[in-house]
Amino acid sequence: MNHKKLKLSAIAMSLALAISACSGESPEQKTQSVDVEPKKEMKTSKDVTEQDIQKTAQRIGKSVANWQIAQFGNLSYIPESHRAKSENAKFWIQASFYIGLTRWIDETGNQRLLDFVRTVAEREQYELILERPYHADDHAIAQTYLWLAEKTGMKSAYGPTKQVFDMILSNPPQVGLDMGNSESSTGKYHLEGNCQLRWCWADALFMAPRAWAQMTKVTGDPRYLEYGDKEFWASADYLFSDEYGLFYRDSRYFDAKSDNGKPVFWGRGNGWVFAAIPMIIEELPDDHPSKERYIELYKKNAEGLMALQKEDGYWPASLMDPDKVKTPEVSGTGFITFGLAWGVNNGILTDQRSKEIVEKGWKAITEAVTDDGRVHWVQHVGKSPDPVKESDSQLYGSGAVLLAASEMLKWNK
Repeated sequence: MNHKKLKLSAIAMSLALAISACSGESPEQKTQSVDVEPKKEMKTSKDVTEQDIQKTAQRIGKSVANWQIAQFGNLSYIPESHRAKSENAKFWIQASFYIGLTRWIDETGNQRLLDFVRTVAEREQYELILERPYHADDHAIAQTYLWLAEKTGMKSAYGPTKQVFDMILSNPPQVGLDMGNSESSTGKYHLEGNCQLRWCWADALFMAPRAWAQMTKVTGDPRYLEYGDKEFWASADYLFSDEYGLFYRDSRYFDAKSDNGKPVFWGRGNGWVFAAIPMIIEELPDDHPSKERYIELYKKNAEGLMALQKEDGYWPASLMDPDKVKTPEVSGTGFITFGLAWGVNNGILTDQRSKEIVEKGWKAITEAVTDDGRVHWVQHVGKSPDPVKESDSQLYGSGAVLLAASEMLKWNK
């Protein structure tokens, strides 16, 4: 093991020690693999104060960050099919956790967590996965590198990403956005005409566009934001349903129906986009010509999502068909709650209904997190609404909870 890995292990160990007193049981001992919906009484917004919510957010965010970091090197709870990818810091699964973690650091100023993120980035030499330079999933970790560059002033933190982005600007993809048979883990990505050379699926709008906006912010070169803005709107216009106020996951779902005959709108797929829109807006200059357009899209998507929250506070894995997957699903709920809380905190959503929906969603999230910080009810890697067990957990689920907690820290009705 080299000195960088030793340093990383030491930081992770110190964080693990910080949570060891939270529980005498291992995370596995505290979970149950049941597939039934929990029956829990939900408090209304009248039962809790802003101070209560902020205090809970502090506790939840701290425990989730510490628990997830303590698991690095021991991801045995993740299915073997995606364990190796989950262990790769450059891959989107782990990168999505860092997006939530860096947001949490921004709100708390936690220097120890900042040191951890910096050590991870240094160990990875600020590089992307170069086998798929165009692929949005492999741009997700760039958001953390660029965040570090802005926070520390280190140009080296974005150098490798800039090389990749410059190559794309010099050779922009000319493919369409129809998914067809493009999505494959067996090498079809490299075939000419594959739409994944662009952002043709909903998840991509969380993974890549913000990084292009960040690159313009740290370099001052407007070309990156121009490219990201153009490609975002090409995909958003293609995938967004004005009728439902929701995003299709990709073109294969335009006419798809669930077992119950309902349109298929994936909960986490919509969560990915809805969480991304506020973070993209924050990277834009105040006078950017697309800013109002992003806000209008945000409002339409927010309205579509708020109408579909379940009584227990969660959003269903299949948004239009809650009977398809009856159990909670926390990754989608976390991303959506973050997005809605951002809208309230920034004065975009001002009605009482919106505030109550946020508090209800946040309450549901808190009930899915154990005292030691493990996030339960997280649908595993997929592209559609799939069954979820209570013991299911993943790094992007922790990232989603950290995003939500970061907004609830400053909850102000």
